[in-house]
Amino acid sequence: MQWSYLSHAIRKYSKHVNGFHVGIVGAGPAGFYCAQQLLKKIPGCQIDIYERLPVPFGLVRYGVAPDHPEVKNVINTFTKTASNENVRFIGNVSLGCDISLAQLKHSYNAVVLAYGADEDKKLSIPGENLSNVVSATKFIGWYNGLPADKNIKVDLDVEHAVIVGQGNVALDVARILLTPVDELKVGTKTDITEYSLETLTQSKVKKITLIGRRGPLQVAFTIKEFREMLKLPGVSTHFFKEQINDIDKIISDLPRPQKRLVQLMYDASQKTEVRDKLFDLLFLRTPISILGTRKIEGIELAVNHLEGEKAVVTDEKYTLKCEIAFRSIGYRSIQADPDVPFDKISSTVPQSIGVYSVGWLSSGPVGVILSTMSNAFQAASLIGQHFDKGLLNERKPGYNYISKVLEDKGIITVDWNGWMRINKVEVERGIKHGKPREKIVDIDEMLKIGGILDYT
Repeated sequence: MQWSYLSHAIRKYSKHVNGFHVGIVGAGPAGFYCAQQLLKKIPGCQIDIYERLPVPFGLVRYGVAPDHPEVKNVINTFTKTASNENVRFIGNVSLGCDISLAQLKHSYNAVVLAYGADEDKKLSIPGENLSNVVSATKFIGWYNGLPADKNIKVDLDVEHAVIVGQGNVALDVARILLTPVDELKVGTKTDITEYSLETLTQSKVKKITLIGRRGPLQVAFTIKEFREMLKLPGVSTHFFKEQINDIDKIISDLPRPQKRLVQLMYDASQKTEVRDKLFDLLFLRTPISILGTRKIEGIELAVNHLEGEKAVVTDEKYTLKCEIAFRSIGYRSIQADPDVPFDKISSTVPQSIGVYSVGWLSSGPVGVILSTMSNAFQAASLIGQHFDKGLLNERKPGYNYISKVLEDKGIITVDWNGWMRINKVEVERGIKHGKPREKIVDIDEMLKIGGILDYT
């Protein structure tokens, strides 16, 4: 028994000496949580985290609402992980463009795909390409300083905005549009971009209608985000009475988290106070087409009824006038490289020996950072099991090979020190505006500040 334990320990130690290399693609929450756990599961492993942008943190940096700074505190944990001597950050490297999955598999004992779900789902209805029909994902990227979204066209010189979707992302968009701009400006904790503040300052949006296919019991947003909407100064919340009036009769039978949310919605529906701005929730509606010639003028809606939990479209239709519409009906992952074992139906990547997925690429685009952490920890445990069973013990060159690939292509990369230089500049610029940071939105500028051509 003692000899068996000793031989197992020697086997594990020998693997540490020989080098166990993990390549993680994606420097968002899923990638960092997986790295954090792998350092515990396989002491001495070398972890290289690749990111297509020059900067880390993914959705924490570019997806979390700027008025939710407390959520971004998790960056402190990720920074601690990145500062580990066995962790290397390589920014400005794109899977499927700069490097391939085949090259990563050649270099690493375990490849972890953590590149998330960037694309938003389309409505796939006529008129979706009209001017001022905007992706909620891109709108969030716009005000959060995502380089790819910095130039999207958003005309807020309108009074009525429609958001198709009733999840937390939809509420983020609604809240930013209805929040008094002064609360997003100097003296607050938000890191919203200056150019978006300028546009929001000129906004004339006074009414936002949130459209959902199903009823109030099926909303995807959570109580915290909905409560924030109810607290917005100068904003009244409106429900169509016939859609929520009888709901109080079943509240007591609902599960506790849902009960609290539905009770809050019902209580809000009973208030009649009229304020300057209006937040309107509309249930049991499906967009049929977006109307207009060059620019949106309205949305044609079909009235639905529920059969169980399923929304069934009826023949009843009508037009809701509006001047801007945001689609917020979910995200989807992409097949970043032809060799990625991508399930096109679920938009996920299954686990396999040597190639793993974490976060939304593994579970689908659902859940919050806490659920992403749990998913990443599970994947790290699976890698640890495969490691212990000797399924991943082939000698691999790690970053030594990939660095030559990048050098041959002349790719400018950003290491952790480079990110710290970028971070320093952003913080200094933010101080001038009374903010935590002013994000750099130009990739060339990021590379000028933090880029390196030393591939060792």
